[in-house]
This record gives sequence, structure tokens and C-alpha cells, in this order.
Amino acid sequence: MLDGVRKIFGVAIAIGLACANASPAESPEPVNPAELLHGLLRDPNGDFAKVARVTLGKSGGNALFYFPTADIAETPATWGWKFENVWFPSADGTRLHGWFLPTSVKRPKGTIVFSHGNAGALGHHLGFVTWFLPAGYHVLMYDYRGFGSSSGTITRRGVIEDVRAAFDYVKTRRDVNPNRLVSFGHSLGGAKSIVALGEKPVPGVRAVISDAGFASYRGMAEVMAGNVGLSVVTDENAPKDWVAKLAPTPVLLIHGTADEVVPFAQAQQLFAAAQEPKTLFAVSGGRHGDALWRNRGEYRRKVLVWLDGKLK
Repeated sequence: MLDGVRKIFGVAIAIGLACANASPAESPEPVNPAELLHGLLRDPNGDFAKVARVTLGKSGGNALFYFPTADIAETPATWGWKFENVWFPSADGTRLHGWFLPTSVKRPKGTIVFSHGNAGALGHHLGFVTWFLPAGYHVLMYDYRGFGSSSGTITRRGVIEDVRAAFDYVKTRRDVNPNRLVSFGHSLGGAKSIVALGEKPVPGVRAVISDAGFASYRGMAEVMAGNVGLSVVTDENAPKDWVAKLAPTPVLLIHGTADEVVPFAQAQQLFAAAQEPKTLFAVSGGRHGDALWRNRGEYRRKVLVWLDGKLK
């Protein structure tokens, strides 16, 4: 029963409800299974909610925000990019794995520290960062604990500590200017980076960028799993509670208006909570993973212009 609840709730909170296309050949009128599940998840007093609370507990749903894999899939070399395998410890000694991708530009503009989303491992997220390389930026991307080749067990607090560990490591490199660092995160990566840097600023970070990040864990749980989600997910370390602490570091939020995983309203909530200097790029029609690729990379170019202004 526990595995069943975890699977159903996990799918709901991670990617939303799936729609069924099949229907019986004769009457009565078919019931859409997605609508049925939606109803079950919305009823805080229903049997499904009771089972979820008993089996998962009040915070057991927190773990269902993470869908790691250990496979590498592709490396930067697959696409012709130079890279270095790197290893560094988090605050509690957890050994983390990353890739350092150097720009070929003779006078680098800065270094991007990239925190990826909640699924897969490093090789699944290369497309989010390689466009920075020809623009003159080094990139450090890493797997947080429990993902890819990194050791450890995933916890919400742990992955926040891993953000700061990545910055601590990159500042030790002789080929990196420690005073020209940029945080860039997608989805969960953006959310946890906002908390990590808002809670404990890292000297040298000149800008914080979040692409398709969310404001609240409970807010996302409610969107994807209704009152059942609210009953098993907690909201400590929610980005909305920390984004204001980033000031005076400039913040850029990028979000597709048609994001099918993290609703655009989450970006609006996060932006409202942030302090100046802050910027929101609302990408018309953008979805969860393609906002920076819409209109032939219009918003990638805008990001680079925005960064140029922050790294003068």
C-alpha cells in the first residue's frame, strides 16, 4: 500500500495528472480516470487522503519532489565541449560530483554555477548551460546528493547545503575569478539556490537567475495533488520566504506563461516577495523546459544582455 501511495502521489506532484484517452464502446458515459484521481486528491477527508497521511506522515511527501537517476546519459564531450570531472565535499562531508566546462573565450566574463532540476542527473541537463560557453562564461554544473555520481541521501536541507558547497569549490579554482560568479538554477535548482544564497550570501555572487522555479513546496503540492498534497508536504525553506534576503544582489526570474509543471503564478508570487533589484522575464507560451529556446533563443540573448549589465 505504501509503495502504491508513493507512486500515485509522486507522479501527481511531479508532472501533474495524466489524461486517459480510451473510452468504452457503449454507454454509460465514460468516467475520465484523471478526473477521478483529481477528485480523490482534492478531498481532504477522503479515504485516499487518510491513507496518504497514515503511510507518508505530515512530511513524507517532501521526498516525492526528487526523481534522481545514477546514469550519466551524455557528457559534454558528446557534443564537443571540453570538461573536467570534479569532486568536492558538502558541509556534512557528502561527496559531490560535478563537471567544470571552461569557455574558450580568452577573457572570461564570469562563471555560472548551475543547479539542475529535480529529475535525472548531470547529463540530462547539458542543454540548459552550454550556450553560456561561447558567450564567455565558464560553467560549473553538479549533481546534488543522491543524484548521479554524488553520494549521500537526498534531504531538503542537504540539497540547500550542496548549493553553497558548489560555490565554495568553484572559488578555489585558479581559472575562476571568485568575484564574478552567477547562480543559475532550473526548476527545483532555482528554488533551492534562492534559499541557499538568501540564507547565507556567498561573497562574489553578482547575480541570481531562476528559470521555472517555484515559490512554495506546499503551493506546488496543492497544484498537483490538492488537499492530499497539502496534508503530507511541509513548507520549511520555501523560496518565497528567502528571496527578499538576496537583496542587494540582482535577481532574474524567467518563467514560461504556459509552464505545465510549475504554474506561472508561482513566479509571480516569488517576484512579489523579492526585493529590488529584481527582473521578471515572462516568456509568452513558454513551457517548463523550453522558455529559453522560444523564438529562436530570444530570451537567451536577453539573459546575456542582463548579465552584462550586472557584471560591469
